[in-house]
Amino acid sequence: MAVTIYYFPAAPMMGDIDNIVKPIIDSLTTIAYLDDQVIERVVAQKFEPGVAWTFGEPSAQLTAALDTIGPSDRPTPVVYVRIDDDLSWRRL
Repeated sequence: MAVTIYYFPAAPMMGDIDNIVKPIIDSLTTIAYLDDQVIERVVAQKFEPGVAWTFGEPSAQLTAALDTIGPSDRPTPVVYVRIDDDLSWRRL
């Protein structure tokens, strides 16, 4: 399995991006998978406020998540998590 985590903090992050990965993966145990040992790949990225970014073709779920961020004067932090059992990423 593969997990993708996109973090959109409301303010610049004080800690490292890797500090949010383990709590998210652990919290999904027994909800999305029985044991997090089945995870072979993790992609995590932060999108800090004030830094320009775009998504070429976001999924409907990602678009819905992006719509909840809120206005720039009162941003809402958003964590987007996608879990894939597609193993095509193994062909590097």
